[in-house]
Amino acid sequence: MSRLGPGRPRRDDHRGSGTMLVIGILAVLIMVGAAAALVSGYAVAAHGARNAADLAALSGAQARQTGADPCPVAADIAERNHVRLADCVVSGEDGDFVVAVTVEVTVRTRIPGLPTRLTQHAWAGVVPDR
Repeated sequence: MSRLGPGRPRRDDHRGSGTMLVIGILAVLIMVGAAAALVSGYAVAAHGARNAADLAALSGAQARQTGADPCPVAADIAERNHVRLADCVVSGEDGDFVVAVTVEVTVRTRIPGLPTRLTQHAWAGVVPDR
């Protein structure tokens, strides 16, 4: 290290610049990680709601096929999967019917400007051979 005079460092001395570079890189990595965590919270909620909607619709269709009321069965299955049954519609007759369900789930990670609830739809039923 060369000096201009007693105790004075040169103007091109870059001591500490590596530390600032590492701090900057770490800050970017932390922000990317936080954004990934928020996005994955929405993805997990959507995936869980989709699975719960499918299960509720299939359970409702099976209940209808055995002569039971499908909507209470679908609501029970939805509740067991930590979602709320928002709508249940049965169309058709005994041998040819469809149970359509809509479920809602609350997203745990809150991002301003994005919805706090996600909705998923599913259908299941019996269509006779033609």
